[in-house]
Amino acid sequence: QVQLVESGGGLVQTGASLRLSCAASGCTFSNYAMGWFRQAPGKEREFVAGIGWNSEFTSYADSAKGRFTISRVNAKNTVKLQMNSLNPEDTAVYYCAADRRLIGVPTSGYDYWGQGTQVPGSS
Repeated sequence: QVQLVESGGGLVQTGASLRLSCAASGCTFSNYAMGWFRQAPGKEREFVAGIGWNSEFTSYADSAKGRFTISRVNAKNTVKLQMNSLNPEDTAVYYCAADRRLIGVPTSGYDYWGQGTQVPGSS
């Protein structure tokens, strides 16, 4: 019922920036907390950043804090992840997720997931 489509993936360039977007449909967007997760090759999926339904609350993984910024525009059913100061450890598939809970910012147990967008490394 809820569909999430990520876009904006691209090659990691050390020190550069990348902005990911996620478009939601099939839901009342403001009723959901939104999050970004990533999964690197050979690693488990991990929480990156989350944002509450009205943007009052945000949460970041230690690896993302100070470099990444999550934001949302409810009128556009969109959540974004601005990634600055990229490094090779940021290489992963990034997933957009939605959570029906409205208290705080969950870091697990999200209800709906996108297909992911590639953020590959270069060498």
